[in-house]
Parts: sequence; structure tokens; C-alpha cells
Amino acid sequence: MTTAPHRPATAPTVAGRPRGRLRSLSGSIGYLLVGGLTGMVATLALMGLVLVAATSVIGVGIPAIPEYLRLIRPLAGFERRRAGKRLGTPITMTYAPITGGLWQRLTTALRDPANGRTVAWMVLHGVPGVFVAVFAIGLPFGVLNQLAIPAYWQLVRVDNFGFVVDSWTLAGVSALIAIPLAVLTLQLPIVARWQALLARTLLGPPSGTALAVRVAELTATRAAALDAHGAELRRIERDLHDGAQARIAAVILQLGVAGQLRQRDPDAADELVRKAQDTAEAALTELRAVVRDIYPPVLADRGLASAISALAARSPIPCELDIDGGAPANAEPAGIGRRPAAVEAAAYFVIAEALTNATKHSGAQRLRVGLGGTAELLIVEIHDDGVGGAAESEGGGLAGIRRRAEALDGRMVLSSPAGGPTVVRVELPCGS
Repeated sequence: MTTAPHRPATAPTVAGRPRGRLRSLSGSIGYLLVGGLTGMVATLALMGLVLVAATSVIGVGIPAIPEYLRLIRPLAGFERRRAGKRLGTPITMTYAPITGGLWQRLTTALRDPANGRTVAWMVLHGVPGVFVAVFAIGLPFGVLNQLAIPAYWQLVRVDNFGFVVDSWTLAGVSALIAIPLAVLTLQLPIVARWQALLARTLLGPPSGTALAVRVAELTATRAAALDAHGAELRRIERDLHDGAQARIAAVILQLGVAGQLRQRDPDAADELVRKAQDTAEAALTELRAVVRDIYPPVLADRGLASAISALAARSPIPCELDIDGGAPANAEPAGIGRRPAAVEAAAYFVIAEALTNATKHSGAQRLRVGLGGTAELLIVEIHDDGVGGAAESEGGGLAGIRRRAEALDGRMVLSSPAGGPTVVRVELPCGS
């Protein structure tokens, strides 16, 4: 096998920057030109806002303030989508609804920080955005013009950067001026990114909002996980109390009666002993079922893939397994190894619940369970060819699947159009 020669890690970066900027140059120029249009609209809108504010001094413009602030939101929304696409991350902003009477609408509009940030963007983007657009179109044409001067300087008078081109020497100097202009032109992708970052800073949520939303999400998922855990403990307690505990008590009673009858009626005593044995076996079976519901031993002994294979084998509907793109069903996905116990247990119960739901409600003829992902993310997909139309309901199986996923900072995606098929996709992070 031939080994490629070693190259410094920084070489591609330094060499690749101009090439990368050149490839993105046309898109950056287009972005800045559209930014010039939004800058003109923002400038006009800002002038209108100043006029409304001026007329508010005499009371005429006061009713127009909340409506005017509402009217400029689409412009900010357009810029938000452009910047989000440019940066590769959607930008969201929530405005307070402007409703109610005049004073309520006015108070809401003036106190909403999103409106203030939108006005700040109009100020900082308006006129500067127009100037940047002029340079974005002028610099490339300037480069082409400087390179073309040696071809036409004898035909027309050329005033070029403070001197008149009247000789081949000055024509050559004019061509050399194209070099710094080209260098400036290659900076346009950076300027476009700065413009997008300005939009994200002012038109996106304030600093700390994302963290607050994340904390709220984690608080909600933690509460849901605690509720689910409490419900699970109550179910286990009920199963033990009504099942195994009652049977064991019956065994003790039967053995006690058999001991009293041993001398007087040996046959009756033997029959009670046999009944006690059957009852004890039933109690043991129920205990095993409870233990399996808490954490299936096959998970600890043989891994997630084997545990899923056992689930598929018990399914009343024929179930096909797709373990990491076709790996053997008794093998863990290649290159990933075992996941944390909590992740494996969540994946197992997600699949068990999904198979149960499909058996009860889908009317499917075939099921398929997929297991894959990476070392950082376990992906589970359950697919059925049933009637579709599945929807989450409070206390239902799908809601339980979502709670299990969100408790581990994962997510569930449900696709179930009318007529099918139904696909339940669960993503479970495996990081520490």
C-alpha cells in the first residue's frame, strides 16, 4: 500500500483560503447586493419611523407606532432567513403579540426588546449596507477595468486614480493596480459573513436566551423522567404485591396446611405440596418478568443487538432486523461497541413499546427494526407497513417513547401519514 507523503497540517488551510474565497465570491457578491436592497428599504423604513415618532410629539403618530413596528417585522424576517442560510444555522426571534387596546399595544410594542433590536439593525445595516453593496459590485468591475486599460487607453482619455494614462508605462501601472483591487475583492466573502453575523447578533435572540430555553427544556425533561420513574416504581410495586407476593403467601399457607395434614391425610398433604410447588413456579416466572422489565439480563450478558433479536423473535408480526446496515443480528454494530447501560436500556424499552404499539394498533403485516449510528449517537428506527395515522396522546405508548428519549437528551421523530407506513425514529446520545 502506497502512503501519501506527509504534509504540514497548516498548508491546506493557508493555500485553501484564497481558493475557498474565490469559489464563494459570486455568492458573496449576490448576498451583499441583496443586502444593499434591504439596506435601502431599512433606510426608508427608518426615515418613516422617525417621521412617525416626530408626529407622536403632537399625538398624531401615537396610534401608528405599534402598527409601524409590526410592518417592519417582515423585512427583519427576510434578513433573518438570509443570514441563517448564509451562516448555516437558522435564526429565530419571537416577538410579543401586539393586541388589545391602543395603550396596551403601544406598551407592548415599546417594551418588546425584539422591536428595539430590529430598529438597531435598521440603523446599523441601512446606509452601510448600501455602501457595501456598491463596493461589492464596483471592486470586481474595477479589477476588470484596470486589466483592460492597456487595451483601450489610446482610444479614449483615461483618468485613473489621479493620473491620466498617456503612455504604455502608465498603462502598465494601471494594470498593476488591479492586484490590490483583486485582494480587496477576495475579502468580500468575509464582509458578507460579517453582515450575516450582524443580522444574527441583532435579529436573533439576546445572549443567554438560548441557554434559558435549554435550561427550561432540561427542567421539563427531568420532571418528565422523574414522573416516568415514579410511575415505573409504582407499577413494579403493584406487580410484586398483586402477583409474586400473593403467590408466595399462598405457597406459605399451602405448605403450612400440608404440614398439619401430613399425619392425618397424607394424600391431601401431598396434593397441597404439589399445588404449592406450582404456585412457587408461577411466582418465580412473575419475578423473572418483573426483573426483565426493570433491566433485561440479556442486555448485560449479550448486548443490545441480542436483546433486540429476542424481542423480534417474540413479536406476533414478522419482524426484520437491520443491525448497522446488515450486520449479523447477534453482533453489536461494527466499530461502535457497547453503549452506556442507560442508553441500551432506553433503546430496548423503546423498541419493545413500539413493537407492542404496532401489534395492537397498526394492522401491519411486517415490521422492521433498524439499529445504527455512531459512537456518540445511537439511532433506532421502527418501521411498519400498517394503516398509519399514529399520533401521540397523553399517557400513550408514543408519549412514553418520547419521554424516554428526552430523559437522555435525545429526541423522537414520528412519521405516520394516513395509509402508512409508520416510522418511529429515536436518537439517543451516548456521550459521557
